[in-house]
Amino acid sequence: MTCMNERFHTIATLTPCRPIMLASIRLLHVSALLVIHLCTLLACAFEATTTTVGRRAAIAETVKVGSGVASLSIFGTPSTASAAKSNTPIADRLDATALKLPPPSMGSELNGVDNLFYPKWLAGEWDVVQTLRRAETPLGLKFVGGPGGSEEIAAKSMEEQRRQIDVPVNLRLRWVDTNFGVAEDRLFNTKSRLDSFAGRSVVASVEYANVGGSNRASVLALGGTEEDPLQTTVTRFKGPAAQKVFVVAHGEEYDPDSKDKWAGHEVLRSIFALTNQNTAPPVTTDTESIWYFERIDDSNIRARLRIASYLNAQSDTLYFEAKNRAVSFADYDLVLKKVPA
Repeated sequence: MTCMNERFHTIATLTPCRPIMLASIRLLHVSALLVIHLCTLLACAFEATTTTVGRRAAIAETVKVGSGVASLSIFGTPSTASAAKSNTPIADRLDATALKLPPPSMGSELNGVDNLFYPKWLAGEWDVVQTLRRAETPLGLKFVGGPGGSEEIAAKSMEEQRRQIDVPVNLRLRWVDTNFGVAEDRLFNTKSRLDSFAGRSVVASVEYANVGGSNRASVLALGGTEEDPLQTTVTRFKGPAAQKVFVVAHGEEYDPDSKDKWAGHEVLRSIFALTNQNTAPPVTTDTESIWYFERIDDSNIRARLRIASYLNAQSDTLYFEAKNRAVSFADYDLVLKKVPA
């Protein structure tokens, strides 16, 4: 089998690669981009029949995939009661040198239409240029070195990721106007992010999954449509793996002095699992996406995105030592230009 971009050696077993895979996953930050790396390794690991890659060679190949992935004033109080409360205002989290994982949102499980809602002027389809500006490990390399805390693995991955600083990635994103507010089209955007950062089509399908706080029956009962975005997605790949992403917490803040500035965040829990007969356990990761949008005019928006990564008790032996603090940051600038209707 020839792996993604024809740059990977075939691998006969996942076992020696798992620490490397988890270390690079910790540095990929964005859940969609994370899956590119996971699926590539899994496809190589379980469909290959030829060469077994040594530890050093596997590290060298792994960091190649890692590289492909990807001061503001305090705003007012969150506009929704369901927003996750944090000691740090959302906009200020973009430049904070240390962050703690926000608590779960207190959204009602009874209304069934919970989501992160964006400003009205973001509705529509946008051509986006996303550029990594900074990558940091605020707690030190060992916290991004996989389950064993390998600083060698972490250093190689970080070195390769930092080579992607100032390298723009072009993609298209979409937000849709609903009866409940403007919401991200997670089906469209998940596929677009994955395929754009991979440089090829890697997604077989993306679909919504019903959960108590966000489900199709409640959306329809309260006046929504079959096309309205939900919170939870399931992505299946062109390879033996799938991803389920849950929204654990979210919040939004508006600049009291301007209707053209908005900040929001989501905490996402992503579960990655094989879809073949292998019994390797799923990989669980927690990330926080922190957004800041500023409307220039009806067709142009500037934005910032910080992806903060946190350790997870199911996957990381250093989870308790991290104390719910972010172990890595990836800071992006984005330029959005509206696609004519």
